[in-house]
Amino acid sequence: MKILLLTYRGNPFCGGQGVYVSHLAREITRLGHEVHCIHGPPYAPEDSGAVWHRVPGLHLFPAGAAASTAPHPLAAFTPLGLLERGAALSGQFPEMAAFSWRAFAKLRALSHHHRFDVVHDNQSLGWGLLAVRALGLPILSTVHHPLTIDRARGFDPPASFRRRFGKVRFYPTVMQGFVARRMTRIVTVSHASARAIAADFRVAPERIRVIYNGLDTVQFKPLPEVASIPGRVVFVGNLEDANKGGVYLLRAIARLKSPAHLVIATGGLSRPDWLRAQIDGLGLRGRITVRYRLPAPELVRLYASAEVAVSPSLFEGFGFPAAEAMACEVPLVAARGGALPEVVGDAGVLVPPADSEALAQAIAALLADPQRRQRLGRAARQRVLALFRWEEAARQLLTVYRETIDAHH
Repeated sequence: MKILLLTYRGNPFCGGQGVYVSHLAREITRLGHEVHCIHGPPYAPEDSGAVWHRVPGLHLFPAGAAASTAPHPLAAFTPLGLLERGAALSGQFPEMAAFSWRAFAKLRALSHHHRFDVVHDNQSLGWGLLAVRALGLPILSTVHHPLTIDRARGFDPPASFRRRFGKVRFYPTVMQGFVARRMTRIVTVSHASARAIAADFRVAPERIRVIYNGLDTVQFKPLPEVASIPGRVVFVGNLEDANKGGVYLLRAIARLKSPAHLVIATGGLSRPDWLRAQIDGLGLRGRITVRYRLPAPELVRLYASAEVAVSPSLFEGFGFPAAEAMACEVPLVAARGGALPEVVGDAGVLVPPADSEALAQAIAALLADPQRRQRLGRAARQRVLALFRWEEAARQLLTVYRETIDAHH
């Protein structure tokens, strides 16, 4: 098959979508298929064996590696660029819609030389996908979780009316729901996400396929030569994303006695003042370290140095950092948010979401029990090896591609 992947942010430092596309592109290519990928900034490393096609973008909402990627110098002066900037100034998030139209234009240009068997969108669900569909191409989309989940976090107290109204305008849930219902198939990465997509986007459950993400267990592995640091707790992700439960994690660390120390590994901070205010308000000076944009080998060493990893998310479609920690044999404390119980199973400690006291107690109990930490760490890696393999995800996805092609014809 000749497969076209679409992703509006290609770089893995921007989150799970970049990780997802780069690994699937590599594995599908290894299985003997030709893979092309249209991607927006910040761009992917382009080292997966696929053929990568860049489209410009204004990059108005930097996240992680995005902060280090310059926008295309002429993108702002096109009609689409002007519309995108105007939408952003009015409090909307136009990146997904704008990318979908740019991807459509790139696809039309590529169609002079390539005939794709199937088009696979990754999470954009923009209006331009309807134009792709009108070209007569079989099309499906991966939805890691519906944006209604992210929008709901903006309604959590103590959000003001202005903030809540802003969240309604910011997240393009109407567009994504409308487009999702018109995709031939929807792929998602957990049963928790499948239920949310069916309920919030009103997609018929029989058109949704669950395919768990994989994990690179050759790269993410235990490092016996790296000594763990007493009291070190690791969190990997965007602490500022309300959905990640960062506030509850900081409050939990404040409840712990010294020498508990939190290391945050993140792609970047858009609001460093917010984190400084939280640290000062909770009396955490000297107990928090932030590490930025760690390459995978350094991230693995960080996991190896930790006694406990934490994933306090209120909702996760899958939860790559949780699976990474498990693959590195780091005992994990996770909230029962979304898919995390599916990922963790009985190989970690699960606590109620948004409960700082329960989170603190679980972390403290693990820090005090080295034998339990060792037992959970080993069980966690075995679970990842058994359930979360990119090669298996790619094989299942190829089956869904054939379904999509057959349904389309």
